[in-house]
Amino acid sequence: GVPDPTERLRIDVRKRLGRFELVADLDLPLAGLTALFGASGAGKSTLINLVAGLLAPDTGRIAVGATVFFDRAQATELPIERRALGYVFQDARLFPHLSVRDNLTYGARRAGARPMAPGVAFDHVVQLLGLDALLARRPHTLSGGERQRVALGRALLAQPRLLLMDEPLAALDASRKSEVLPYIERLRDEVGIPILYVSHSLDEVLRLATALVLLDGGRVLAAGPIDGALQSAAVRHHLGAAELGSLVFARVRRHDDAWGLSTLDGDGFELRVPRVPLRVGAMLRARIPARDVALALACPADVSILNRIEGRIAALAPQPDGPYADVTVHIGSAPELVARVTRESVDRLALAPGMAVWCLVKSVALDAGALAVASGRAADHPARGPAPAS
Repeated sequence: GVPDPTERLRIDVRKRLGRFELVADLDLPLAGLTALFGASGAGKSTLINLVAGLLAPDTGRIAVGATVFFDRAQATELPIERRALGYVFQDARLFPHLSVRDNLTYGARRAGARPMAPGVAFDHVVQLLGLDALLARRPHTLSGGERQRVALGRALLAQPRLLLMDEPLAALDASRKSEVLPYIERLRDEVGIPILYVSHSLDEVLRLATALVLLDGGRVLAAGPIDGALQSAAVRHHLGAAELGSLVFARVRRHDDAWGLSTLDGDGFELRVPRVPLRVGAMLRARIPARDVALALACPADVSILNRIEGRIAALAPQPDGPYADVTVHIGSAPELVARVTRESVDRLALAPGMAVWCLVKSVALDAGALAVASGRAADHPARGPAPAS
């Protein structure tokens, strides 16, 4: 049936595996794509396997909407086959003796009497994932990216109420990853089945996620809409200096073919970026590394940098024993940019919270790797968890 965007995935569990213990208390949207992010061994796969029923919590409760999957206090444990989930693993796990078509129809048979979600008929899934030319082939003749697309199709045709994806791109090289990523974006935007997505790749998370859960050592450090979560102290600390940055949302306003550029409109700010192959009005998310943002007290005129965005300093975080300071700047009606500058620059410009400044961002920093299609603002699907430290 049609997914209810007001439904939530609620997880309050403990699970010990040898010396490792996962403790998670989460209230997540059953909408969009929620990324479980963290280093290897953080507890991401353990958490998704508890939802799937491949592992049982030691204590706690898991509920998807009104359906209780597990409740230790009530002695409830719903069997895997009754949870109505789709699961895509690192390896595609296709049936080698079946054609692509037969692998897909196996998924459809698993749906049983479950109502069909909008856009999840066989022909639509084949078209959505670009599988038409592959239907007669066997898995051993497919590339790694093609196999994962078939695995996605098989999982979708089972008509799941929740799609689980555990590092689905980890076994692929860079070119195969770039082949599959647009298809996952299409699933997120067009099908409407909520996705719980495990990854240790920041690039994947920034491109795909509408909500983020950061795990480390079996503990939840932060949870929330992707744009807000990236600004939390826990996520900033986890990412470190090299990965620190901001995520902003903007729509394509126009294309300037003479210059090979596109203009994007945000909430009260504008970005000029290398031309994007998208229609006017399309929503994009832009990743802006803190190291690529410079600050000025007045708008410079004679400078090659095209993106000059007015804002106001919200916070300053100097390194106690290093040369840098991270400056958070409010721009437009809601977004923030983070600039990494030297502590000397902070002192020389007398930067302080509340000051008006101009953020300077080179267009060349916003290449294809920094831009991705967005279905809408991440905040439309809020996640709730531990309040991020500030």
